[in-house]
Amino acid sequence: MSGHHEHGGDGRHENHDEQAAAAMFEPAGWDERYAGQERFWSGEPNPQLVAAAGRLTPGTALDVGCGEGGDVVWLAGQGWRVTGADFSAEGLARAARHTEQAGFAERVDWWQVDARTFDAGERAYDLVTSHYLHAPDGGMVEVTRRLAGAVAPGGLLLVVGHAPSHEFTQLSESHRKAMFLAAELLPGLPDDFEPVVVEQRSRVLHRDSGPVEAEDSVLLARRAQA
Repeated sequence: MSGHHEHGGDGRHENHDEQAAAAMFEPAGWDERYAGQERFWSGEPNPQLVAAAGRLTPGTALDVGCGEGGDVVWLAGQGWRVTGADFSAEGLARAARHTEQAGFAERVDWWQVDARTFDAGERAYDLVTSHYLHAPDGGMVEVTRRLAGAVAPGGLLLVVGHAPSHEFTQLSESHRKAMFLAAELLPGLPDDFEPVVVEQRSRVLHRDSGPVEAEDSVLLARRAQA
C-alpha cells in the first residue's frame, strides 16, 4: 500500500473495502491500478529520503517498493547506482520509462520481488530505502529484518511509513493495522545496527479538500563496519 485510499464509512461497503484492501497487498492489485492511470504519484522524491540521503556520498542504493520510481530517479540524479525493486511488473515498467525519460537509465537496475519474501542473498548496498510499504498485520518488523540483510557494512537503512492518524479514519481496518510507529520496527533490526533516527515527522498532504497534516514514521539505522 503506497497511496492514501479513502473509503466510504457505512457498513454496506465494509466487505468490499476489506476485499479491496486485501488486493492492495498483492501484485495483481497494483498492476491493475498502474495500468489504469498514466501517472499515479507526483514523481517527486519522498522528503524523508532527501533529508537522509541529500548529503551522503553516492554509492549503491536499493529502493524496495519503488512504485513509479520517483525516489529511484532522484537517487540516480544524485549520482547513486540504484536498484529499484517492486512486486508489480506494471509499476516497474512505468518506473523504467520515467528513469529513461530523466536520462538515468544506465545507472539503474530493476528487480521484481515481494518485500515479504525478499532475500538479498549476496547483494549488499550502501543505502537500502523503503517508503510507504505496508505489510499487513504488523508484518513490517519482518520486512525490516529482510531489508536490513541487504545493507552493506557501514551502510544505512531507511524505512518510512504512515503513522496511525486520525487522517486515516476512512480506511479499512486492515489498512489501519498495516500502519506503524517507527519504534515498533526496532525489533526487526539485527544486533549490528544502531538506530540513528526513530521518530514521527509531520508532513503536509495535499488533498482535494485542502492541505492536511499527517505523520511519517521514520526509522534510520546504520550497520556497523565489518
